[in-house]
Amino acid sequence: MSKQNNNPGLKRAIFWDPAEDKKVQCKLCNFRCLINEDKLGHCRVRKNIDGTLYSLNYDKVCAANPDPIEKKPLFHFQPGSSSFSIACVGCNFRCDFCQNFHISQALIEGELVEGTALSPESIVAYSLKSNCRSIAYTYTEPTVFMELCAETGTLAKEKGLVNVFVSNGYMTKEAIDSVKQWLDGINIDLKSFSDDYYKDLCKARLQPVLDNIKYIANQTNIWLEVTTLIVPGQNDSDDELKRIADFLATEAHPDVPWHISRFIPQYKYLDSHPTSVETIARAEQIGKAAGLRYVYPGNIPGSRSESTFCYNCGQLLIERFGYSIQQNLIQNSKCPSCETTIAGFEL
Repeated sequence: MSKQNNNPGLKRAIFWDPAEDKKVQCKLCNFRCLINEDKLGHCRVRKNIDGTLYSLNYDKVCAANPDPIEKKPLFHFQPGSSSFSIACVGCNFRCDFCQNFHISQALIEGELVEGTALSPESIVAYSLKSNCRSIAYTYTEPTVFMELCAETGTLAKEKGLVNVFVSNGYMTKEAIDSVKQWLDGINIDLKSFSDDYYKDLCKARLQPVLDNIKYIANQTNIWLEVTTLIVPGQNDSDDELKRIADFLATEAHPDVPWHISRFIPQYKYLDSHPTSVETIARAEQIGKAAGLRYVYPGNIPGSRSESTFCYNCGQLLIERFGYSIQQNLIQNSKCPSCETTIAGFEL
């Protein structure tokens, strides 16, 4: 794999092996595409050119701006801080209800790989200038622009910043073992506990996501939060919600925050109504009954349950309204009333 890059404007990809007949085996995500010469991987942003795999979106940044860290959502990670959020076009999932479909699914819809060339140095500089404490790789699936993530993330750590992913959780174990050197936090979408749901609505599989959640929670120091978008009639039954909550409580950890988000019709999934507030409240109770200590409703601004409470004594700890922090009473990662340790990253 020492062949020189003779393709200006392209970035030699990481996580792949050469195969016979100039094919390449991508090892970045769990599709593990075997890509013929002059063909694209499932994500459509990695291409085999003359037996070498290249990233097509390395310098094609389509979004770059400061966001509240709570928007990721990450509620137990530097609460109240700003995170410089970047994305490149593309995704390895095909979710019918994607809220960022105009950039994640652009290539599936026949558009070109477009964006603004931003170097890792520029991204870090913008982050510092914007008084952000972290860089978030988000909006689309960060796995498919891993080359930019890795270089930016490493430099960010050198400059005193931390890094977070908002991910579908489909990366390979090899990729996780590499990113854990510079990745500090991650929110993974656990879209359902049904493989049929993943196959039908996302064109993916469930088990790799479960395996990665368990691995990250138990074998790395990456702070983990999980989000489930509750789609009416698809993943909103008591049985399915209980299975998700039980899995997180027993296979990950009761301290893993679970964000249960209200669905709003998007993209190709328009023949549905939004998730009811009552369904979100039911999911919250199921999560707490399973032993999860932090369960948060999403897309319901003003809900009291947006705030963080001590699971031991009930003390209000972090009061939220939407993405805004009204007050944070945590002291040295402990509840000020009963001194119970509150899990998180730089609370």
